[in-house]
Amino acid sequence: MQTFLKFRYFLVLLLCSACGESPNKQAEPQTSPSVETQTETTTDNADKVILFFGNSLTAGYGLDTEESFPALIQDRLDSLGLEYTAINSGLSGETTTGGLNRLQWVLNQKVDVFVLELGANDGLRGIPLKETRSNLQAIIDRVKEKNPETKIVLAGMQIPPNMGQEYTKEFRTIFPELAEKNGLQLIPFLLDGVAGRPELNLPDGIHPTAEGQKKVMENVWAVLGEILKK
Repeated sequence: MQTFLKFRYFLVLLLCSACGESPNKQAEPQTSPSVETQTETTTDNADKVILFFGNSLTAGYGLDTEESFPALIQDRLDSLGLEYTAINSGLSGETTTGGLNRLQWVLNQKVDVFVLELGANDGLRGIPLKETRSNLQAIIDRVKEKNPETKIVLAGMQIPPNMGQEYTKEFRTIFPELAEKNGLQLIPFLLDGVAGRPELNLPDGIHPTAEGQKKVMENVWAVLGEILKK
């Protein structure tokens, strides 16, 4: 089956503002995404599901859908003959609070691997670290409650020192600490090799270009590929 037919791009018509958030700082543009519809015949129901749950980094902000790293993961899966369907559930502007609020809808389907990529917007907006940590833990708990067999991958994130060195350092530790606490696989830094490189980022300096997304895909695959081998 062709990649275009297998790749499903799920977005929720839910804005972070509807969650009652009052961010201190605008981290990335919030968009009201258009939902791409798909008939039941375009996916193989026998395939296992890898769900990428994140913000604009997952959604592929500013790029065509097929240039986002979840779509590139689907290409890799297909090339290796692995019967998995990658679902892109990235929403631009999403915080951990917003993600927690829309999680139940996302988990209405069976998920075999859940890749959690949230937190960057929290950090850029200066949201209290205790809140970010609590929300991420709640997301992890709910995924496990829904299906204890679901494998969870946590994407590590780092932020510029705009909020001060102490905040920046503690933010970085949230992800490895949660991964260790919950026995999760960790992508040490999602944007490793991309962050801070103008040629791999859009003019906003935040979102990867198509070439940058290729590098992000390799960072994800380094961890995800090992899980699928098992």
